[in-house]
Amino acid sequence: MDSVRGYPLLVVIDPVARSTDGEAVRIAKDVLCAGAGAKICLPEGPEEFARMLARRGQRRPVVIGDDRALLRVVGLLHKERELAGVPLSMVPVGAPATVALSRALGIPTDTVAAARAVLDGGEHPMDLLTDDSDGIVLGSLRIPCGEPARPGHGVSVPRQSSPADPADPAAPRGGPVSPGDPADGDGPWWRPYARTARTALSLLAAPAAGRRAPGSGDGRAGGRRARVPGQRLRIEADGVLLADLDRPVRGVSVVPGGRAGNGSGPGGGGELAEVVVHWPGGGRSVRTRARAVTVSGADFHYRADALVGGPVRTRTWTVQPGAWRLQLPRD
Repeated sequence: MDSVRGYPLLVVIDPVARSTDGEAVRIAKDVLCAGAGAKICLPEGPEEFARMLARRGQRRPVVIGDDRALLRVVGLLHKERELAGVPLSMVPVGAPATVALSRALGIPTDTVAAARAVLDGGEHPMDLLTDDSDGIVLGSLRIPCGEPARPGHGVSVPRQSSPADPADPAAPRGGPVSPGDPADGDGPWWRPYARTARTALSLLAAPAAGRRAPGSGDGRAGGRRARVPGQRLRIEADGVLLADLDRPVRGVSVVPGGRAGNGSGPGGGGELAEVVVHWPGGGRSVRTRARAVTVSGADFHYRADALVGGPVRTRTWTVQPGAWRLQLPRD
C-alpha cells in the first residue's frame, strides 16, 4: 500500500510528547485528520497505551512521540506476534537526542514532513534483531551501554552510617558504635587511628584511580569517573570467533541491515547485521556481517536502541529480515 489516505488511522499520542511540545503535537494531529479518518488516543500510561493499541481494529496505528514510544508499540506488537501484519507510522516529537532512532530509520524529524509521509509515503520492510529473551533491537545494539559510572565505581570510601554531632568530639564517624564502647560516650583508643588510616588510604587510592589508563582515551581525573579501558567478552558471529576473554574489548556494536546484499530497509542490508568490535588503544577494529551474534562473559549491560538491558552473562541476537513495516517518504 503506497498511501493511507482513505484508510482509518489510530493516532496514539504519547503523554511525554504532549508535555514536551504541545504545538508540534497539534500540528501533526491537524495534518493527519485533514488527510484521513483518524481516531485520536491520549493514553496516560503504558497500560492504557497497550489497551488502546489492542483495540485498534482495522485502523492503522500512528505514533506521535519519541523513540521510546515507537519502541513500546513495536514491542507490544512483537509480543502479540502481530508485528509483521501491522504497518506502522511515526511522527517524531521530542528533543533531537530522543528521536535519534527515528531519524536513523529514515523518518523525517520535521513534524509536517513526517505527517505527510504517514499519508503519502510508502511501506518499507525493515529488519530487526531479536534476542533469546524475546527482546528486540530496531536500530543498533551497543556494549557497553554508555551510561555514566555510578557511585561505587573507582575509589571506595567508607560511608558514614549515621550523622555525627560536630560539637561532640567523641561522636562516632565512619561506622556504627562498637559493642565495647564505654557508656559515657568516649570512643575506644583505636578509633582516631582507624580514621587516620582510612583517610590515608583514600588519598593514596584517588590519584591512582584518576590516572589515565593506557589507551583509554580518557584523561579525566577523579576516582569515581575512572574506568577499566576494556571489557573481557567472548564474541561470536555465525559461529566465527571475533574476540575471546584473553583480550579486552573497548566496545561492540551490532546494526541490523548492514551494507551486504540488496536489502529493502534504509541500510540495504538484507538478512545480515553489521558487527564491529573495537579494541582499546586504537587497535584496528574487526568488522564483519552475520546473521547471529553471541556475546558472553562476566555480567555486562547493553544498550538496545534507547533502552539499557542486563546484566547478563550471555546473550544471542539474531537478524529477522523484513520483520516489520514502516511508512517512510517515497524518496
